[in-house]
Amino acid sequence: MPEPGLVFDLDGTLIDSAPDIHAAVNHVFAMHSLSPLSFAQVRGFIGNGVGVLLERCLAANGLPPDGALHARLSEDFIEIYETAYTLTSLYPGVEAALTAVSSHPMAICTNKPEGSTRSVLQHFGILQRFPVIVGGDTLPQRKPDPAPLQEAIRRLDHGPVFFVGDSEVDAETARRAGVPLLLFTGGYRKAAPETLGAEVIFDDWRDFAEIVSKLRS
Repeated sequence: MPEPGLVFDLDGTLIDSAPDIHAAVNHVFAMHSLSPLSFAQVRGFIGNGVGVLLERCLAANGLPPDGALHARLSEDFIEIYETAYTLTSLYPGVEAALTAVSSHPMAICTNKPEGSTRSVLQHFGILQRFPVIVGGDTLPQRKPDPAPLQEAIRRLDHGPVFFVGDSEVDAETARRAGVPLLLFTGGYRKAAPETLGAEVIFDDWRDFAEIVSKLRS
């Protein structure tokens, strides 16, 4: 069997970006004289892209989750979030895990905007590891629609592929695309991991290379 391709989600999978997302949301809300939200609230809203994130944040403030205000918030948020990575960190063991599986073709499939994705990967010095990046604004569709994952696989142009993610959104995306899921439990998932239909569930990135090796064999 050839070495399988690996397509990774980003937020909650490779990076813990919730602190920066929370800070950016509250910064933008302050610009528009809106009440701030707690870290737990914003963390719970992550996963479906900027538009849905801000819809949920507006709803939490008792405001309509669409319309002109949503459009202004989205524009301001994306501008701020393009370089918002000072509070973001790689999960422990990620860098070593990526080095250990560097012979495998690798891609990113995320609902984070593509520009922000490239910026944060560059910040952590791992952009070059991912010749294929499909972001939340690369296609008209976003996860859990299977189209972004299917597009990442098409661009990777490789044989068997595993999708590595952390959430219900990733699990549904993998299921709809017919791709096995490797589920990292340290991210932004709310449901019990065993309910998400993953091929493998793992808690620690230090175990990842061995997991991939076993799957290959």
